[in-house]
Amino acid sequence: MPDTKKFIENLSGAGKSIGVLTSGGDAQGMNAAVRAVVRMGIYVGAKVYFVHEGYQGMVDGGDNIKEASWESVSSMLQVGGTVIGSARCKDFRTHEGRLRAALNLVQRGITNLCVIGGDGSLTGANLFREEWSGLLDELVQSGQISEEAAQTHSALHIVGMVGSIDNDFCGTDMTIGTDSALHRIIEVVDAIMTTAQSHQRTFVLEVMGRHCGYLALVSALACGADWVLIPEMPPKDGWEEQMCHKLSESRLRGSRLNIIIVAEGATDRHGNPISSNAVKDLVVRCLGFDTRVTILGHVQRGGTPSAFDRILASRMGVEAVLALLEASPGTPACVVSLCGNQAVRLPLMECVQMVRNSTTVVSIDNNNNKYKMSCLAYLGLMELQAARSKHAELCVPMVMVPATVSNNIPGSDLSIGADTALNAITDVRRHTLVSECVCVWGADAAYIYEEPFDIRDLQSNVKHLTEKMKTSIQRGLVLRNENCSENYTTDFIYQLYSEEGKGVFDCRKNVLGHMQQGGAPSPFDRNFGTKIAAKAMQWISKKLKEFYREGHVFANSEDSACLLGMRRRALVFQPVIQLKDETDFVHRIPKEQWWLRLRPLMKILAKYKTSYDVSDSGQLEHIVRLRAKDISAI
Repeated sequence: MPDTKKFIENLSGAGKSIGVLTSGGDAQGMNAAVRAVVRMGIYVGAKVYFVHEGYQGMVDGGDNIKEASWESVSSMLQVGGTVIGSARCKDFRTHEGRLRAALNLVQRGITNLCVIGGDGSLTGANLFREEWSGLLDELVQSGQISEEAAQTHSALHIVGMVGSIDNDFCGTDMTIGTDSALHRIIEVVDAIMTTAQSHQRTFVLEVMGRHCGYLALVSALACGADWVLIPEMPPKDGWEEQMCHKLSESRLRGSRLNIIIVAEGATDRHGNPISSNAVKDLVVRCLGFDTRVTILGHVQRGGTPSAFDRILASRMGVEAVLALLEASPGTPACVVSLCGNQAVRLPLMECVQMVRNSTTVVSIDNNNNKYKMSCLAYLGLMELQAARSKHAELCVPMVMVPATVSNNIPGSDLSIGADTALNAITDVRRHTLVSECVCVWGADAAYIYEEPFDIRDLQSNVKHLTEKMKTSIQRGLVLRNENCSENYTTDFIYQLYSEEGKGVFDCRKNVLGHMQQGGAPSPFDRNFGTKIAAKAMQWISKKLKEFYREGHVFANSEDSACLLGMRRRALVFQPVIQLKDETDFVHRIPKEQWWLRLRPLMKILAKYKTSYDVSDSGQLEHIVRLRAKDISAI
């Protein structure tokens, strides 16, 4: 077969200029996206410009549009909000404003725009693209640009990334900022539950979501709330009595607290708003419970981005630059989205015009104990299946869900617990230089078991970090997996960097150990665990009926012993016997691990020259609307 691989070295950005802006509301993770666009753009030879203050900066021009450098995006990965500013712009809504914006871009040679924002910001970008030729004609007629300049900049390419804590954009499973907002909500709920339990109180929490109830619904799932009210599902008439009955039953069963979560846009079936204070008054009046209201407000937008948002935004930023490099004059404006665990490109206006359904669909420390237990569960399932021929009692449906901080289960891209461990690591990242943990985005070097290294690699890494520190004031981070090498220990690497960095940087070390397994589970893990467990139980119920014969269950087919895992775009049931060929039984890991494809991206964003296979980068697709029966199967 012919080699169909395509590498980043074959995609050149020479002669191209890319403008990156954040518009509308801010969201945690936007800075990670900006950083990825800037560094990948510079890496491929393009000029990249910051457009400060969103569309307002594009209209005003001047110092609002500045060329970015590699160092200008250093130390911003962990910063919330957007450091290049965001503003709503009335001027850009007018033809005159867009004309001024076009002039400012042409004067700087910018014909590629990466817009990070919500549906309003992306709709404005698409309109700007559609008007581009006409705007250039007007600028030529008024003498502000030459005909040659108009021909040189005849096509404007647009790629969008959705930055919104509400997760309210059609076509993507998650928007940048949503996971971080869930972290803020769950942190508050977890804290409130302790005081609520102490005093036997009911708490009504109001979260953001004027039109989209994703934050309310998912946070309710993650914290085990008693009741949730969201815009998409107005409660039936008589909901007040039903809710109070539910709360009363909970107390009779011994619960000392109740949690009610209300989206700020919640209404009843007649369109009447349901406020958090109205819910409180209802509980007090009908049940007499001591009830308090907490309105989270803008705290949901603040704070540092979660590990998920940092990785999501970095992947999307890289994909956005690749989309711009591959764009032709006839390529429609697209948005980079997440489908399962895969980045995809979708036509921007198809996403904007898609009307959402009325119902929201909720779609590395290798610590020895946890590591062995997760692998033993996988191997044990294989052994149980093999023993069916001797023990009829084992002829029952069996399913395994992946749960390990190491994320090393064959057949699944993701495991319950891995996201929590990553967040534990990112929480201590800013305090350390040399850490013994897994690879996280933003590191200068990462030493892992799957990629052998020698002293020459260490020398190269030390030199790279030293040169970086000499040219700018910033922090460095080196990560080491505990099992990556018997001889190049954490102490050895720490001493090497300490010695070679004398006079340039100080060095510290931190062994995270069991910290990566402790603490409260992240919102992602809570909801992934809930979703995958529910799907597993649905499968078990179905198989019990399928294999029920003459008063008992007898299941001995391959497809009656499965692993339920996330494979690229979907959760799939895979017979464990078919996963044997994918498993390295000696080291108890998959033979191929999808996240190793992200390894070159980490190096590129850390300013290393490396080869990166972009064959798997997203191709422009079209949105497929799910039918009701498809939604019920999710």
